[in-house]
Amino acid sequence: MLIVFDFDSTLLNGESIDILARRYKVEAAVSYITKEAMEGKLDFFESLTKRVAFLEDMPLSLVKESIENDFKLMNGAIECVKTLRDRGHIVVCFSGGFRIITEHFKDTLGLNATFSNILHCKDSKLTGKVGGDMMFGDSKGYMMQNLQGVLGLDRTQCAAIGDGANDISMFNHADIRIAFCAKEILKSHATHCIDKKDLKEVLNIVP
Repeated sequence: MLIVFDFDSTLLNGESIDILARRYKVEAAVSYITKEAMEGKLDFFESLTKRVAFLEDMPLSLVKESIENDFKLMNGAIECVKTLRDRGHIVVCFSGGFRIITEHFKDTLGLNATFSNILHCKDSKLTGKVGGDMMFGDSKGYMMQNLQGVLGLDRTQCAAIGDGANDISMFNHADIRIAFCAKEILKSHATHCIDKKDLKEVLNIVP
């Protein structure tokens, strides 16, 4: 099977953009937009570009310091991915967050691949701009379809795990749809809901 995890607030215990904003002392402005976006009240692209703009001129060294010190994986994340890989599954993450973070944790988690966005940098500082494969509310759905085509799989061989509104599009292409400590808007699209912050619970659902 192809198992696709969201990253922020699923594999990661928190939202990447909020954690970086806290380190850069702009959390209040950013976290409100994040909340509205994850509940589906704001267009994802608009909310992402607005939030990243608050990180303009953040030194890349401070970003890396934050990743090393402020970011914590979700309880059970490493064990969950390892067990799924041991069962023979392909395990990837789709993130509306940032490659510098998902790639940092890729090997620790044991993921086959990560798909996320790029924080643009110039002169060792963030420019406040972002680009990449996961910029829009339907990006995860398109990527799920692309991977299914490459791997020769259909929706019956796919599982998706996420927590926010921008995960709906990938849920639309998977028969197993797990809302993990999720917003109500995503729960309505799920086949299973986990309300305990422990990703090992996924192992009871995905064969």
